[in-house]
Amino acid sequence: MILNGKKILIMGIRNKWSIAFGIAQSAYEQGAQLLFTYMGEENKDKIEELISEFKGAKAYVCDDASEDTVVKNVFEQIKKENGKIDGIVHAIAHANTEDLHNDFIYTSKEGYAHAVDVSAYSFVLVARIAKELDMLNEKASLLTLTYHGSTKVLEGYNVMGVAKAALEASVRYLAENLGKDGMRVNAVSAGPIKTLSAKGIKDFGSILTVVEQKAPLHQNVTTKQVGNVSAFLLSSMSEAVTGQVIYADNGYNIMGV
Repeated sequence: MILNGKKILIMGIRNKWSIAFGIAQSAYEQGAQLLFTYMGEENKDKIEELISEFKGAKAYVCDDASEDTVVKNVFEQIKKENGKIDGIVHAIAHANTEDLHNDFIYTSKEGYAHAVDVSAYSFVLVARIAKELDMLNEKASLLTLTYHGSTKVLEGYNVMGVAKAALEASVRYLAENLGKDGMRVNAVSAGPIKTLSAKGIKDFGSILTVVEQKAPLHQNVTTKQVGNVSAFLLSSMSEAVTGQVIYADNGYNIMGV
């Protein structure tokens, strides 16, 4: 098992259909001890039931991963109770509904800042706080989730595409910074999946159809498949890989039409 004995923190788990849950499944099967953060104390019972299949897993409330004090307090608690960890999965993103449904040109200043803060800056903050608290073991791996809309115009993705582009640039700069300490930073660009977040994208079903038709493997990706790629990037099997955006989309990104 490639993650045997490793402690992995997965931030942003919501339900069993989420990519974060698929990553948790793969990491657990590969021997990882799992820690989670989630939003909303009112969701505690739901989250604890969700992660009950992962023996020894713990969950912590983190209501705003883009706020320094919030992240610091949560990370201090996690380190106090669990010691240092070996990996962090950042599965956090959000944009206002109106900024996804309207043309991009109508994105408000507030909406633009919100999307970038929550979806990109939060990853930078997570990395910084983890480093400042000496929370990461030697050769730790940090991982975030992105999407093809960061490099191509996809109708309805709008400001989230801008936020993901900022996130991918952040991955490269963080990889250079943390590489000095022997730590790695990467992103997985998953193909479209029917998650709760995807419901906010207009005509999402048509995107799934196009991918199935055009991708070299002629199928849509599953959360478990994305999880398997993520487990590899969290493990020492990928110790020479950093600063990369790895596509798990059945090859759709290579197609010109």
